[in-house]
Amino acid sequence: MQRDKFYKEIENVIHPGEKLVKTHCSYCGMQCGMNLRVDIASNKIIGVEPRYEWPVNVGKMCPKGVTAYQQTNHQDRLLKPLIRDNPALKGTKDGFREATWEEAYDLIAKRFQELQRDYGKDSLSVYSGVSMTNEKCYLTGKFARVGLQTRYIDYNGRFCMSSAAGGFLRSFGVDRGSTLPWTDIHETDCLFIAGSNTAECHPTSMFRVWAVQERGGYLIVADPRETPIARRADIHLDLKPGTDLALANGILNLLIQNGYADEVFVKNHTNGFEETKELVKQFTPEYTSEITGVAPEKIIKAAEIYGKAPNAVVMFARGVEQQHKGVDNVSAYTNMALVTGKIGRPKSGVATFTGQGNGQGGREHGQKSDLLPGYRKLTNPKHVEEVAKIWGIDPEEMPQPGVSAYEMFGLMEQKTIRGLYLLCSNPAVSAPNLNYVREQMKNLDFMVCVDFYLSESAEFADVVLPTTTWSEDEGTVTNIEGRIIKINKAQEPVGESKPDWQIQVELSERLGRGKYFSHLKTAKDVADEFRLASRGGYADYYGATWEKIEKQDGVFWPCKDEKDEGTPHMFLDKVFYHPDGKAKICALPYRPPAEEPDEQYPIRLTTGRVVYHYLSGNQTRRIPFLKDMCPEPYVEVHPTLAAQYGIEHEEIVRLYTRRGEAFYKVKITEAIRKDTVFVPYHFGHEQSINLLTIPALDPMSRMPEFKACAAQIEKLDLKKVQ
Repeated sequence: MQRDKFYKEIENVIHPGEKLVKTHCSYCGMQCGMNLRVDIASNKIIGVEPRYEWPVNVGKMCPKGVTAYQQTNHQDRLLKPLIRDNPALKGTKDGFREATWEEAYDLIAKRFQELQRDYGKDSLSVYSGVSMTNEKCYLTGKFARVGLQTRYIDYNGRFCMSSAAGGFLRSFGVDRGSTLPWTDIHETDCLFIAGSNTAECHPTSMFRVWAVQERGGYLIVADPRETPIARRADIHLDLKPGTDLALANGILNLLIQNGYADEVFVKNHTNGFEETKELVKQFTPEYTSEITGVAPEKIIKAAEIYGKAPNAVVMFARGVEQQHKGVDNVSAYTNMALVTGKIGRPKSGVATFTGQGNGQGGREHGQKSDLLPGYRKLTNPKHVEEVAKIWGIDPEEMPQPGVSAYEMFGLMEQKTIRGLYLLCSNPAVSAPNLNYVREQMKNLDFMVCVDFYLSESAEFADVVLPTTTWSEDEGTVTNIEGRIIKINKAQEPVGESKPDWQIQVELSERLGRGKYFSHLKTAKDVADEFRLASRGGYADYYGATWEKIEKQDGVFWPCKDEKDEGTPHMFLDKVFYHPDGKAKICALPYRPPAEEPDEQYPIRLTTGRVVYHYLSGNQTRRIPFLKDMCPEPYVEVHPTLAAQYGIEHEEIVRLYTRRGEAFYKVKITEAIRKDTVFVPYHFGHEQSINLLTIPALDPMSRMPEFKACAAQIEKLDLKKVQ
């Protein structure tokens, strides 16, 4: 306590010649509070200090957060537009020359208009990301559908949060990533965490996890690897990659059979219980163990701990969601809370660890192929009419739904899509089956990439436009809890870089669509239109003004008007968002991974993050400290598997699947299953593990199965290699 008091006293101490700008981290969904230190004379960011008053991280920061400020004035920043005159050099860093904005805009408008004249409006596509503000995410959807008038827009949340969204929508009728605020978590009695390497991916949540155990509560972790949080767990459910659905069904069966179901809650507030009860009967501990590889006694104990806990929170992340049955996995784990009635009250509920900074808000306001602002559906005529009115277009002008992110590459191969506007994403690293994806990007007729670094994806572009980092603009994002917060501008944009929203406004004017965008002169103008466009939708942000966000330390959506203070806890009235007001308990038959091990490919491959890097690594691999801590990828191999192949620690091996190969240094560790190998996915070019991953898609979310495929390791004959 004395330590906390000391840090609170020194917080916000302003050094001579400096100012502090209150904001939030640019990386994961925690969106930790920070103050950026700015040198007044040069107007440059020179450092960072944590914010101890911010209720989510209360002064704690991870290695990425404490170095995030270094990206803004980095030597690799793009300072001017780049144009490639020789298309033969696509896929390399070569062949670019600096250009003016006027020349770049002229070329983009000319080529986009030619493609649409020759091949139709839908020959263009937009591929975006959710490491942007809500305002930018909103405007990107409008830019695609009104500026370019194309149906083909999707975003990198397909590779991150889409399965959580699908599962929550099916179970609750609404998609908010957490049904309770993060400040409740350390006060619960049991945390059931599945598919989340929390200590590395969301480190500033860990003090709340520890607090649960220190108070006598329990921690259950389901993960193929013995991650740092799994080592701390009371029960580690070390399942085979891709078998979460069986595990969740097995635990649900025990909860029902052993009398932990809340019969009153189930009867009054849910549908589907009897059907689900019948389906999960087959998932005895022994049968569940046979599928998952988890010992029956662990499954029994986990169900007992969760069932007996007065309050409990079920949490999960990409390990559960990045499967071709990710939506089913999410609903299956959500079933645990619904059957036991541990939802719709403080200290109990369901939450997903949001991977990207605005993974929640970025999927709510129109970047998804079938969505409009406020989580409205493009297939709903009333929703289309409401948004068309805000945008000033006729409802008949609204493009129809497009396809998911990975499926857009298929349309590129078919030449249905011939042009791409890419921003805030790096699919040349982050997409599955990369040999195929890179080939489609290379063969596009025309590609524009908007980024602040020359990413691996930018190497395929004809034009690269320099945008700003998070600290050179302002707006809102929605964090891991569903709390809308404010990002503040700390310095002027470097070089000639411009915010994404401004680029879209100016390009729309060049394309003859300026009347729909020219009134947007500032980020605040975009914010005002965005709030209005979300009004009345499931994700209603209308009442979340910048002033209210500042006053309240953030506003939880839905927030419907000026008097509404927001909704930290969902479903306190036990009314869900389905038409009958009830949640759905889902009966979900087990499906195995799309690709099971066989004689030719006998090993299970899974992927994930490390604490020092973020997403494709386009930002973090440039920060000296982060790069030094993890300079290259590696493959984790259990000692038993290593002995089987005669592999030694730090030896280079060939890892391959039916889709591709890569070469990695071996890290021998007992912290992984004997039948499984793991490779982090933050690395580009020929080091990318996504050269090997399978593009099997979830039928609902269209999420690829990054977390499970069949692989083989080959010990190299170094003499032959040399």
